[in-house]
This record gives sequence, C-alpha cells and structure tokens, in this order.
Amino acid sequence: MRRTLLAGLLPFLLTSPPGAAVGEVGEVVDVSTAAQLVSALAGAAPGQTIRLAPGEYHGVFVAQRPGTAAAPITLTGPANAVLVNDGPSGVAPSCPAPGGGWDSGYGLWLYAAPYWRLTGFTVKDSKKGVVLDASAHVVIDGVYVHHVEDEGVHFRRSSSDGVLRNSRVAYTGLVQPGYGEGVYLGSAGSNWGCHGNTGGVDRSDRVQVTGNTIGPYVAAEHIDVKEGTSGGLISGNTFDGTGVSGQNSADSWVDVKGSRYTIENNTGTFAPPGTFANGYETHNPATTPSLLNGCGNVWRGNRSDLGGVGAYAIKITSTSKCVADPNVVHSSNTVTGATRGLTNVPVTPG
Repeated sequence: MRRTLLAGLLPFLLTSPPGAAVGEVGEVVDVSTAAQLVSALAGAAPGQTIRLAPGEYHGVFVAQRPGTAAAPITLTGPANAVLVNDGPSGVAPSCPAPGGGWDSGYGLWLYAAPYWRLTGFTVKDSKKGVVLDASAHVVIDGVYVHHVEDEGVHFRRSSSDGVLRNSRVAYTGLVQPGYGEGVYLGSAGSNWGCHGNTGGVDRSDRVQVTGNTIGPYVAAEHIDVKEGTSGGLISGNTFDGTGVSGQNSADSWVDVKGSRYTIENNTGTFAPPGTFANGYETHNPATTPSLLNGCGNVWRGNRSDLGGVGAYAIKITSTSKCVADPNVVHSSNTVTGATRGLTNVPVTPG
C-alpha cells in the first residue's frame, strides 16, 4: 500500500463530482490487494483518497470512519477494480452491524460513515451491492453494481442527503428475486425496529438518484422508495424492465411509498421476459399518524414504453389517503404501449 501526498492536486479537484464538498489537500492511499483495502478502510481519515488499482478484491469491505463536509473521504478506482464479497458467513445479529465474526456478504458497507465519495469502481458477486447505514451525505458516482443476490444499492438507517448518479445497476435478485431492487431508499416500516434510528423512522430523506442506467434483469423494482422517506429526486434515469420478476409485488420500475419526491425526465421501457403491471406506482402503507406515506409526489417529463403489457405509465393508488397532499401527474409525461393509458388520475398541465 503506497501513500503519497496530494501535491499538485488540481486535476483531481477539477474532476470531483459536482456539488460534492472538496476537502483539504490530503493523502492518497494506493491499494492493490484485498488486505490493503481492508487496512485502508479501517484507517481512513477526512480528506483522504483510497485509490484502487485494477483487479478483483475478494473480502469483507466495511467503512466505519466518517469524513466531514469540508473533507470527505474518497474511495475511487477504474471500472476494472472490482469488489467481491464471497460471504455471508457466521451468525448474524438480530440487527445488521459489523463485527462479532459475522460477514454480511455486502460488497461494500458504509456503517456510520458519512461524507464519503465512491467513484468509478465495480461491485459484483455479493449478497448485496453497496449498503449505506447511518451514512449521510454520501456521493456514489460512476459505480457499476451487477450480479448480486439481493438489492444493488441501499440507502438505509437514515442515510439522508445522499447522491447516486451516473452509475449502472443490473442483474440483481439472483437468489431472492422479490428482494432484488436496483436502488432501495429507506426501509419498510416492519424493519424500523432495526433501521429506524431517527424517531423510530428510517429517514433516508432527500436522496438524489440521477442519470443512472438501471436494468436489465433487475428482478424487483428498479427504485423502491420506502415509507417514511421524503423529499428525494429521481431524475434522468434509464430503466430497462426486462427481467422484472413479479415476485413480492415487484412489477414496476419505481414504487413510491415515500412522500414529496420529484420524479422527472426518466425513460423507461419494458420487453419480455418479465412481469409488468405499471411503469410507476404509489402505495400508502400505514405507519405513524403523522406520516402521509405515498403522497405529495410529482411526475413530469417522463417517457414510458410499457411494451403493450403494462396498464398505466403512472398509477396512483388510494387517492383518498392523500387529499391533504395529493400526488401530481403533469401532462409533460408521455406513454406508448400502454393497455390503459398515461395515468388513472386527472392530469395537471405542464
């Protein structure tokens, strides 16, 4: 593992992800083996960059060191730097937490590690792809996640204000198709006992999912927006619905149970094989009385091709539950190949 000072760092800073905080001139840690990567993650410090050499890294990769807004920690590498977790193994705790001799099987796990930037590398052949727990302000940019047993990227335990952009997710749910989401925002209310670390609710709020390619063969929803989350942005993504399994109600590109999301300028297609009901759906699970789940979301400028199979591009359920904060579908959305049409609710101009 070679460490070098970032003298003359200007080229790196100029290519930092837009909107990401830029830290102080710090240290670059070059790694080329799994053991070196484990060591680098364990010793990561604000402002530091861990740089992966090309190659496959097999092991348990957990980051538990926080960056800061002024000096985030960066893990970066080329697309042919590939993280693989051959687990899981050991006895799992009642709620997922690192340690105790248990290997989660996650390709990369950030646990209480806010302000990281993950750029360029690949995660594959793991139980889950990239999992963020209690890790706010994380930027994932240009990462490729594929061939994982369950979900591809998961913002969990109030991992708020994160960004997933310019990335690819494909071939998820290889073992549990109904749990093979491409991107998972928050947690189901039934799991808040473990993952609800803010007032009993998983508030993975204000996550932005932009400019990604998700699919084909994402077995569950391409993006599953869970109850209790709010204020996110889903924009400019491409959804390929080939291979959607239909298991565990997985039959759409995006299922929105959160509130006040903006869903705009995405392009979705569906072609066999697979099971497909609607392009976008809302649902309103009951949790706490103060939460209007599945309400106040806005769709505009989305282009949908349902392949002659799906009913609506955007299906809004239980409108009576969102009277105080209705979902809004704008006329700028378009659809082809639908058996029933654009949406089941009145369209708003614009």
